[in-house]
Amino acid sequence: MKKIYTMLMMAMMALAFTSCEDEMIADTLEGTWSGNMFISSYWDGRTYDVTRTEITFEIDPFRFTKGSGYWVDYYRGAPWDYVANHIDWSVKNGVIYVYFIEDGDRIEIHDYHLDSRRFYGTIYDGDNMVDFELYCIDRPYYNNYRWGYDSWYDDYYWARTRSGDADSTKVMEKPKRFVNPELKK
Repeated sequence: MKKIYTMLMMAMMALAFTSCEDEMIADTLEGTWSGNMFISSYWDGRTYDVTRTEITFEIDPFRFTKGSGYWVDYYRGAPWDYVANHIDWSVKNGVIYVYFIEDGDRIEIHDYHLDSRRFYGTIYDGDNMVDFELYCIDRPYYNNYRWGYDSWYDDYYWARTRSGDADSTKVMEKPKRFVNPELKK
């Protein structure tokens, strides 16, 4: 009986340590990150490379290892300036999972280094993988917010694709994002 109790306690401690580590990762991840994800989009028979990516991770205050946010890829020379997606994300056993709400796509981030200023590692999109490097450009400071009504949410739902010369009356099909290992070469 003592052996079973010891094994059960060791399993619970391992789970607690993993949970705490995942919470620390999520806490460090919270904020806005910008840099190069080496991603491309395919649209209308052409491939367009992302020049910069900006990702905001917001923690769910009731689930410390999950949250939401947005992922914006910026382009140069494409028929649009950027492609934006709402995301849901989570950390489980040290792996960061990102779900793109509008696309229905999922990626995983493994083998990474994360501190309060720099986040780099490898993105896994099925069999495709590519390295990335992001820098923290903003962290939430909750004392800076005006509490109460906030119209930020009214402006948050911008168009997923937008171009300076695009005709706003046309519905543009969204380009398909993919990890492009060729960009790193």
